[in-house]
Amino acid sequence: MAAWSETCRSVVSPWECDVTEHFTIAYYFDRLADAAATTTEKLGLHDHAGSAFRRFDVRFVRELRAGASFHILSGPIALDEDSVRLGHQVIDSADGEVTAWVEEILDHAASPLPRNLREAIGGRLLAWPGPAVERRPEPTTIEQFIPTVRDRVKPMELDSDGRLALSGFVHRFTAASIQALAAIGATSGYMKTKRRGYSTFELALRVIGSPRSGNPVLVETGIVHLGNSSIRFVHRMIDPATGAEYARLGQFGVQLDLDTRRPAALPQALHGAAQQLLVPVA
Repeated sequence: MAAWSETCRSVVSPWECDVTEHFTIAYYFDRLADAAATTTEKLGLHDHAGSAFRRFDVRFVRELRAGASFHILSGPIALDEDSVRLGHQVIDSADGEVTAWVEEILDHAASPLPRNLREAIGGRLLAWPGPAVERRPEPTTIEQFIPTVRDRVKPMELDSDGRLALSGFVHRFTAASIQALAAIGATSGYMKTKRRGYSTFELALRVIGSPRSGNPVLVETGIVHLGNSSIRFVHRMIDPATGAEYARLGQFGVQLDLDTRRPAALPQALHGAAQQLLVPVA
């Protein structure tokens, strides 16, 4: 009988926590990369995963903070002609509660899977107990996006296949959100004085291509939703020379009161500044 497999078991180190005082999302993706690689190996997909378009949809349920122990359960949850969908459950090892739900899509339209492999995976599909993914609208223009990261890929950021690791993408998108927050007045000084942070509850990462070691990259960011306490960013990583897009991240979160660990309304000045960066969506 098909069953969920443990694909990662780890802890949150203090240095892996961000200014919001919880496990930073890039290190979630560091562990998810391990879980994904182990899952594709078990399913016989390892030779096909490297060239596939990848998408991760993440829903954070509760925080993991410094010292927390956790593990990941993974398995295939859907299969069609062009893609395989994997499910990953990030679980607090202390109490068994799910802290994050992750759906990963591997698109194989350009290189169809062999029939025998498809049949083998089809016989191992599991029912997904997590929430359904909600597809958010995409921006209709990038003209109002602002530059938020500009650097080069370091050799230490590459995975075993020589591509930029998932955490390398997400570290830059995290930096981009901090730059974008500063642009609307939510500076480090504001965050420290007011005891505020930005807490992500939903991510949609789409990886289309990968820069190589030494390649320059540019991240541009736009705001596509603005609520009382919530902001949704869209970040895109591109080749600054050609404009070709490597990856895109939709990041939905709230301003967090660091003492109560609850959402806090955006001050009028920040809300007004954010409105100036709003980008229309489809």
